[in-house]
Amino acid sequence: MFQLNQEQEHKSLLPPQDVQQKHSTAAYLQSKQWAEWLLSQRRLFLTLLPALVCFFLLLLLWQWYTMQPGVDTHLFPPPLFVWTQLVLHRDLLWSHMLVTLYETAVGFAVALVAGMLFATLMDFSSWLRRGLYPLLVMSQTIPFVAIAPLLLLWFGFGLISKIILITLVCFFPITVALADGLGATDPEALKLYRTFGAGPVRIFWSLRLPGAVPTLFSGIRIAVSYSILSAIFSEYIGATAGLGFYIEVNQSAYSTVGVMATTIVIALLTASLFVLTGLVERLVIPWYYLHRRST
Repeated sequence: MFQLNQEQEHKSLLPPQDVQQKHSTAAYLQSKQWAEWLLSQRRLFLTLLPALVCFFLLLLLWQWYTMQPGVDTHLFPPPLFVWTQLVLHRDLLWSHMLVTLYETAVGFAVALVAGMLFATLMDFSSWLRRGLYPLLVMSQTIPFVAIAPLLLLWFGFGLISKIILITLVCFFPITVALADGLGATDPEALKLYRTFGAGPVRIFWSLRLPGAVPTLFSGIRIAVSYSILSAIFSEYIGATAGLGFYIEVNQSAYSTVGVMATTIVIALLTASLFVLTGLVERLVIPWYYLHRRST
């Protein structure tokens, strides 16, 4: 009897079976999440590995060439000289980069809003599409190298001329990408929506626009790269601050190492904005990447 009571007391001290099952399930889910995180990090490393290898090989080739006899390091500085320039003038480069980044952000935002508005209008009106689309294509035949000096003459050396140039450069890829995406809606899906009595506005917000977002982001990625280049060029031909202005100052001082250091900053800034656009795209349309991964 006493032994039976001890066994009952021992069983009462043990946690219930459902609690044990919950703890095991939580531990299993936690280990599964950890394994998925490690797998994602491994995929990221394997994705970045070729780019890292090529980058370091390029640095080695650059360093090897500057060590050859007859190479003037003042005209073609080695990577160590450029790195030293970046470290010594990091505050100045940072201040100029903020100016360029602000101009790019404002001009790109204006181009994004205007491009989406024009693409939507062309989607709702075939007359506007036939009238505006050829003008958009023709606008790209005019080089912004010819437009930028005129904008400086008309609007001065301030922020307005640079924002207009960036907007003009970024407007075309955003507008065309969204217009093509809206025009590529599945006809069967359109018939289904119309069968259930959906109007043009409801079809646009529920079907056409969500389906065109991946195509829109393709245009946005192109526009982001162009926005930095147009901002740099507008600063180069006339400005009082910015990375383009800093390049012009270093060229006037015959500082090749300063020009190369600024160029590296521009390349890193462009790559960062491109990667940021990809991250925003994954947050906005996660279903698109899940569908691609499943197929």
